[in-house]
Amino acid sequence: MKRTLDLLVAVFLLLLLWPVMIVVAVLVHWRMGSPVIFGQERPGLYGRPFKIYKFRTMMHLCDSKGDVLPDAVRLTPLGRFLRRLSLDELPQLFNVITGELSLVGPRPLLMEYLPLYNAEQSRRHLVRPGITGWAQVNGRNAISWEDKFKFDIWYVEHQSLALDMKILWMTVMKVIRSEGISQASNVTMEKFQGSPKSDKDIN
Repeated sequence: MKRTLDLLVAVFLLLLLWPVMIVVAVLVHWRMGSPVIFGQERPGLYGRPFKIYKFRTMMHLCDSKGDVLPDAVRLTPLGRFLRRLSLDELPQLFNVITGELSLVGPRPLLMEYLPLYNAEQSRRHLVRPGITGWAQVNGRNAISWEDKFKFDIWYVEHQSLALDMKILWMTVMKVIRSEGISQASNVTMEKFQGSPKSDKDIN
């Protein structure tokens, strides 16, 4: 049922929103140039890597040493607008159709975080990652990493079709209100540095 819901809703949204996606693509190309789509490898179900797609929101800018500048410098006004309305996430509907993403599930994070998880946090990969999730509707980027993982694990333990429908509705409300897009001191989520290891990890 979950996979059927994913396919039906993703196809419906693509048919409904393709004019919006074309307008966004034109604006991104006009303001930031090519490429319009940003692709990055992320861990999927059971940690298997796949490439996730988004509309670009940042310029590729480096300092004199060749190091990439902070997100706050590279994020463009158009990028802020796209993120506020979550329009940068629309290309991920294709990831849903191919089965790499679900509409609802723990957000796929960076591959470099995989060795930093403790045993409990690693359980977030027992389900297919999603475009939105329980952590997103309970604070998104405005909550701590520890809280984010607790919400993800709670979803793994309580997932159901009814819960997915609730999260999708709450996501719409969050987007309308533009809540939780960034942390107080960062335009995006600060990097995960790892958590204290539990007895499970040591044993």
